[in-house]
Amino acid sequence: MKHLKQTLQALLFVVIAVGFTSCSDDDDNGNIIEPQPQSIAEFVAENPNYSSLAAALERTNLTATLDGQGSFTVFAPDNDAFDAYLNGTALADVPVADLTNLLLNHVLGAVKTSADLTSGYESTLATYSDTEANINMYVNVNAGVVTVNGASTVVSADNVFSNGVVHAVDAVIDIPSVATFATADPTFDSLEAALTADDSFTYAATLSDMDGTFTVFAPTNAAFAALLEDLGATGLGDLDAATVAAALNLHVIVGANVRAAGLETGTVETLGGDIEIDAENATITDANGRVINIVVTDVQAGNGVVHAIDAVILPELPEVYQSIAGFVAGNEDYSLLLAALEYAELDATLAGEGTFTVFAPNDAAFTTFLDGAALTDFTQEQVAQILLNHVLGEVKMEDDLSTGYETTLATFGDTDANINMYLNFEGSTTMINGGSSGTGANITGTDFTFNNGVVHTVNAVIELPTVVTFATADPTFSSLVAALTREPAFDYVTTLSTANGTSPAPFTVFAPTNAAFTSLVAELEGINALADIPTATLEAALNLHVIAEANVRAGDLMTGTVTTLGGDVDVDASAATITDANGRISNIIVTDVQASNGVIHAIDKVILPEL
Repeated sequence: MKHLKQTLQALLFVVIAVGFTSCSDDDDNGNIIEPQPQSIAEFVAENPNYSSLAAALERTNLTATLDGQGSFTVFAPDNDAFDAYLNGTALADVPVADLTNLLLNHVLGAVKTSADLTSGYESTLATYSDTEANINMYVNVNAGVVTVNGASTVVSADNVFSNGVVHAVDAVIDIPSVATFATADPTFDSLEAALTADDSFTYAATLSDMDGTFTVFAPTNAAFAALLEDLGATGLGDLDAATVAAALNLHVIVGANVRAAGLETGTVETLGGDIEIDAENATITDANGRVINIVVTDVQAGNGVVHAIDAVILPELPEVYQSIAGFVAGNEDYSLLLAALEYAELDATLAGEGTFTVFAPNDAAFTTFLDGAALTDFTQEQVAQILLNHVLGEVKMEDDLSTGYETTLATFGDTDANINMYLNFEGSTTMINGGSSGTGANITGTDFTFNNGVVHTVNAVIELPTVVTFATADPTFSSLVAALTREPAFDYVTTLSTANGTSPAPFTVFAPTNAAFTSLVAELEGINALADIPTATLEAALNLHVIAEANVRAGDLMTGTVTTLGGDVDVDASAATITDANGRISNIIVTDVQASNGVIHAIDKVILPEL
């Protein structure tokens, strides 16, 4: 087949000299070239410019193949191309088996005109060693010039004969090595650069050795670009040569031509050490647990096979500790958050080991919050509590979060009771404590992971919540909010927003749910809606739900009579119930929603004054 390819190439050049001009003219005019009434072999034999190709075909007994029935595409080198390739060696001195495969490396088993050729791999009739695996060629049609394996150029195309088509080429197409494809295929430009990145590297010579056998997992340009981005490098020159070499070694199996069908799941030894292959899923896992996909298989060369992969296989790398504090310090858009952390002496906490979730406000958010004030206008403890109100004590990725309450590291007063935050995922925007339109924030970015936790970005500083914050943020209490604000004279919102340390704060609020208010309307005779309840009755009822001057958490509730703003109620701490003046029993169904100025316990029935 090699002989045939050479014959075809010689034939093509003869055609250029004596008859290809008219064919090319027809092709340039867009006409379909009619097949010549002769076979490819006959054409070669009749053209002295292809005598070397003809002689090679005869010596390898391939003349009959190209003279018979078939559908061939031949890239045909002329005598000058053969002379340059042989470089003084007599054709008779070339082993017949080698010459045969060389010729077959110029032949495709199907008719491919120039219009059919695209940039990519074609299978020739040459075979690898003593197998039936066909050797590939890389065809590049970019820039209007057709080149084969980066070394041979088509100089006259689409010369059609009775059993196929001939494209004249200006050089003999040698049996490719795995290095040939790395240099010929622009998909592997970055790999080629890596193989030659240091003067000490011998990869190009090694992988060009036709006496060797290699299986190469070849990263694409995109794979190298992703690696450089991950490492924060602008180019291969930024990487240590030893690291590059260690990585490249992991891409080569020596002594085996392992095609896709021969890949087996398990540990595979490469030049650089072991990698794990999952043959079923076509993946490779490196020492760092990175999973690489095999995206193209079985690009067969004369000394091995190439499989393209979508990431660079890396040796085991020392872990680089990246903390949340390090992220903040390295991001200029969070300079005010960094300043606040340093002022509150919390930077070391978020730089150290731990499992944190941080909702991080950027500089714009802090500027809005400060509203012209300086951080030093706040006490260190105030800033610390505000910052801790943005931190959870465990890692919560976006998928781990849902609508409901989370516990922050901020604390109530001088106690160990952690303050909550309310997240709402129900709308198009994820809101914390009612969102940035109030004293909360909206989540703008999620799942920035670091060694000691995860960061979700927010568009506002999350202020310390009051009991009113949770009533307004949690839609479970929308009826309660409607009741608290029904009358212009009601000052519940103002009162219940009083900061801790100022009378009548702190508060303990027994908060009826929406369902509780719905039941109340159904229970009261002649009442069809909240608006129908007499103002005096509603005000008296609301007062019964608030204990002033006390932050009574579930563990501190005691059985007995408790005085509220509206009078006494009876609490059964063991049963978690409240009995009002009418003997009606309310169940405490959620406890210890901690705010900065008090605590909320949700109840399933509205407490009423004596009716």
